[in-house]
Amino acid sequence: MATYRLKINGAERTVDALPDSPLLWVIRDQLALTGTKFGCGVAQCGACTVHLDGKPLRSCSIPVSAIGSGAITTIEGLAGRESEAVKKAWVKNETPQCGYCQSGQVMSAVALLRTNRKPSDRDIDLAMNGNICRCATYVRIRAAIHDAAKSMEG
Repeated sequence: MATYRLKINGAERTVDALPDSPLLWVIRDQLALTGTKFGCGVAQCGACTVHLDGKPLRSCSIPVSAIGSGAITTIEGLAGRESEAVKKAWVKNETPQCGYCQSGQVMSAVALLRTNRKPSDRDIDLAMNGNICRCATYVRIRAAIHDAAKSMEG
């Protein structure tokens, strides 16, 4: 067991965990931030996506000991212009069906729009690759990302 100081959602938190504990379980079990979901455990589905220093990261596959001084953002701490645009577009397009994967989808969509304000369908497909939606709402996800991008113009 070791003690780690994590910068998470703008606050510094201290946790005790085994060095190889996946960040996902520290976030969910120790910090009670349950918006980040467990899907596959092998970084293939995207349900566990968080941001580390603004970049999307599969939290199920990275040990807490590898985080260092990086800033972690979970769905609960997501804020800003892109975040608000994505959340509004998700509602407008009735994007979720069951909703289980949606926190990971939103985290990836926001990361995309922070680096590309006018993504093409291909840009969206590449950025969202690996975010699996068992309900297959991919068409609505893409439409919502386009709507979010358009709402930020001007």
